[in-house]
Amino acid sequence: MAVEEQRAGSRVSRPEIRLVRRGFTDPAKAVRLLDGPGLEGLADDPVLLDALGATADPDLALLGLARLLEAADEADRHTLRDTLTTSKPLRDRLLGVLGVSTALGDHLARHPHDWHALVTFELRDMHPGPADFRRALAEGVARGRDHGPENALRVAYRRCLLAIAARDLTGTTDLAQTAAELADLAGATLQTALDLAAEQDPEAVAACRLAVIGMGKCGGRELNYVSDVDVIFVAEPREGVDEQTAIRAATRLAAALTRLCSDTTGEGTIWPVDANLRPEGRNGPLVRTLASHLAYYQRWAKTWEFQALLKARPVAGDAELGAAYVEALAPLVWQAAARENFVTDVQQMRRRVIDSIPATELDRQLKLGPGGLRDVEFSVQLLQLVHGRTDPALRSGNTLEALAALSRGGYVGRADAVSLDTAYRFLRSLEHRIQLHRLRRTHLMPTAEEDLRRLARSLSGLINDDTRSDPVAALQREWKRHAVEVRRLHEKLFYRPLLDAVAELPPGAAGLTPEAARARLEALGYTDPAAALRHISALASGVSRKAAIQRTLLPVLLGWFAESADPDAGLLNFRLVSDALGRTPWYLRLLRDESAAAEQLARVLSAGRLAPDLLLRAPEAVAMLGDPRGPVPRGRAALQSEILAAVGRAGSTAAAVAAARSVRRRELFRTAAADVLGRLGEDPAEALDVAGEALTALNAATLQGALRACIAGWEAEHGDLPTRIAVIAMGRFGGHELGYGSDADVLFVHEPLLGSLEQEAARAAQAVCNELRTLLAAPSTEPPLLVDADLRPEGRSGPLVRTLASYAAYYRRWSHAWESQALLRAEPVAGDEDLGARFRQLIDPLRYPGAGVPERDLVEIRRIKARIEAERLPRGADPTTHTKIGRGGLADVEWTVQLLQLQHGHEVPELRTTRTRAALAAAAGAGLVERADAEVLEAAWVLASRVRSAVMLVRGRPGDSFPGEARELAGVARYLGYGGGHSGELVDDYRRTTRRARAVVDRLFYGS
Repeated sequence: MAVEEQRAGSRVSRPEIRLVRRGFTDPAKAVRLLDGPGLEGLADDPVLLDALGATADPDLALLGLARLLEAADEADRHTLRDTLTTSKPLRDRLLGVLGVSTALGDHLARHPHDWHALVTFELRDMHPGPADFRRALAEGVARGRDHGPENALRVAYRRCLLAIAARDLTGTTDLAQTAAELADLAGATLQTALDLAAEQDPEAVAACRLAVIGMGKCGGRELNYVSDVDVIFVAEPREGVDEQTAIRAATRLAAALTRLCSDTTGEGTIWPVDANLRPEGRNGPLVRTLASHLAYYQRWAKTWEFQALLKARPVAGDAELGAAYVEALAPLVWQAAARENFVTDVQQMRRRVIDSIPATELDRQLKLGPGGLRDVEFSVQLLQLVHGRTDPALRSGNTLEALAALSRGGYVGRADAVSLDTAYRFLRSLEHRIQLHRLRRTHLMPTAEEDLRRLARSLSGLINDDTRSDPVAALQREWKRHAVEVRRLHEKLFYRPLLDAVAELPPGAAGLTPEAARARLEALGYTDPAAALRHISALASGVSRKAAIQRTLLPVLLGWFAESADPDAGLLNFRLVSDALGRTPWYLRLLRDESAAAEQLARVLSAGRLAPDLLLRAPEAVAMLGDPRGPVPRGRAALQSEILAAVGRAGSTAAAVAAARSVRRRELFRTAAADVLGRLGEDPAEALDVAGEALTALNAATLQGALRACIAGWEAEHGDLPTRIAVIAMGRFGGHELGYGSDADVLFVHEPLLGSLEQEAARAAQAVCNELRTLLAAPSTEPPLLVDADLRPEGRSGPLVRTLASYAAYYRRWSHAWESQALLRAEPVAGDEDLGARFRQLIDPLRYPGAGVPERDLVEIRRIKARIEAERLPRGADPTTHTKIGRGGLADVEWTVQLLQLQHGHEVPELRTTRTRAALAAAAGAGLVERADAEVLEAAWVLASRVRSAVMLVRGRPGDSFPGEARELAGVARYLGYGGGHSGELVDDYRRTTRRARAVVDRLFYGS
């Protein structure tokens, strides 16, 4: 300090140096204030200077004191000066307030006599209650009526607020008591405002009884310094008064009360009275009778409304009616957890709150953001609502009281409860200090250095680090530490007791009984809680590093599993993956350190059978979930390069094709996982296109690798291959519209090399293509790729491979109309590129005939389509829900589009595409189809395609109809964006969409 003083000596005076030592940041201004009116003779008082230096902001405290002394009359100024120098408790309270709150400093400058409230409240009662506040407010209103009761009420309110803040800032009360006093003051203010409204409208008082029910933090006796005060109004007619008259009277009183508290006058606003938590919100009547409230909550209320009622408490008005309201509605509150999708609704509500926070505020939010106050309240309320049905000890509207009760009851471990309690008290105290500064409603951390410094000094008793050297850094570290802890506990709190029931715990740890754990699992949607408990026990028991990490992970994973249609399968799949990879260091590290990877894994494992089956064949694919972007399908070039490299390293043809299939399996999982996680695009049609493109690229790259492997194998045994081979994709493969369960429809074409014998070349091509099909479909741990060549000339009766000249001869002499239609989707995908391009040139005149479709061919196409509908629909299948050949399904739309391509492809270049949606858009653009009809057809095609994909993802095997099993149908519905319990809506929407499409098909295809 001597060095500091020596350095500062050239710039500041010795008095200023003394002030700098005491924490003043503007010593020159402080010296001027100390020499100014009101503070004469106090500049050299070390007791006062030390007291100022101990405040959160000495400069602010000194400025407020100077303004107060200057505004006071001479007698009061003398009294205050004497009190400051002789009464340490009063000095600390007054300066503590002035060093934190400019708003209360402004109040004292306007009403200098109000500093006496710091004495009177302290002497009257260390912890004033509602009656004390009502008395103080009534006295204040009576004294200030000459200036209007509204202004008098505001002045009296702030006088009480001043006393509460003084006790808070000097440590006389803790956070819980301060919040309770603020709620009691709010209730007293509502009662006083109601009394004033009653004076102005005695007829209304004679007509009704009105009770004011406190909600939210007011109802829970945990109010902030600045907050909306949430209320609900309930009224009953007095004897001899009809209900309608009573409700009108009560509405006048409620509206007058709201205006008295909420309107701005010369003394500002007290706080807004918010009645939007009432039935029907702002659209509903402001006041209802008790019977009307009951009827609404019994029939119409949503889950969040019961959660809000958890904190309901009578705060003003008719006490008997208020108590009757709470008593009548309490049973409904504690039955809410039994509602369908209760937990899901509450969790979704929390996510919506986080999603609504502007990105620029997310890192500064004390209340709503991750690790904020709402996380604590959400966790506690959810546990209360689930267990409060059977345990009345949990039924408190106060967060800290409820948390303590949950700990005593064993629903939360004692260490976790202490940690959460400490973090909540710190965050609420921080929020209080921020709001006290200007008495503004805010939950954002400030960014200005001076604001952060003031906050840090005011909370020094709650900060573990030393705040003297760098108070701002210490505050930031403490805040982040608590936020991280709250987020961690929030994610595990609801589920952790399940682990306590089955895992080995340290001595003294609290836990649920197996029966309570089983009930919790059932509430979350697990249909076999006994099996779930066995899985949890197997995963979490023991002292290994694996068990320790999984004990940390499981509470979060159980919740994510519960959000799916099949939580039991998700938990089982996680156990299988962990059994396979549990000793792999990178796996445990990935799940422990990458929360996004753990969440993505949980969602993939519980979304159906396909993705988990693919993953369990080679669990190391979990690693791709560690990518911050999540799993994203790779392009054709990258896939082909990797597959060809793997093929080149293999020692045999079988091993090479197996390597290609292994890459395909991994990439198939990547695409399926991306689809399940919604990473393919926000628009369903776009996501469908991306999936189709990814699956097409993957199959094409696999065929390219397998073809090269089979050619290399043939050449290793026989010498150079005497022919060139190309693979032509057909059907959905050629249309880049593959689904997860689609076969690869192809044609094989070859061309003998110059000087080669055609018969020898044909045998070689036949051998290579046969081996390719065999090896790609051979039984293996890898999923098969079925290569279907049945669309070739003469079908199964014809040769598997033909020369280009043979194709030309066949199509010239024998081709049928359906073959021209099938060739609309032909596209080279593997093998010799030049040969593939010449095949395309060969078939273009057939699929885009210059004269359109002859009448006989048109009749034939329609006849074949009608025959397929009549004969190929599986027995017992519902034609209204069969996605492929049912009414308005894929075949209806595709055949209609393909007919337009055959008829007009020669004259509309945009129709010359293998893709259904692109061709449909081109037809609409050319005026061949009304845009409205095109939209109807596209909607049906997209929906049918998505249903087929969903069925494969959920069941793990292809299917063209909706699953008959309820859980599988629920999984399909969730994939398509329908919430739990809405599977029937999906089926209804599908039938409606395809019915409209069939009407268009009848007109355009059949000419009906």
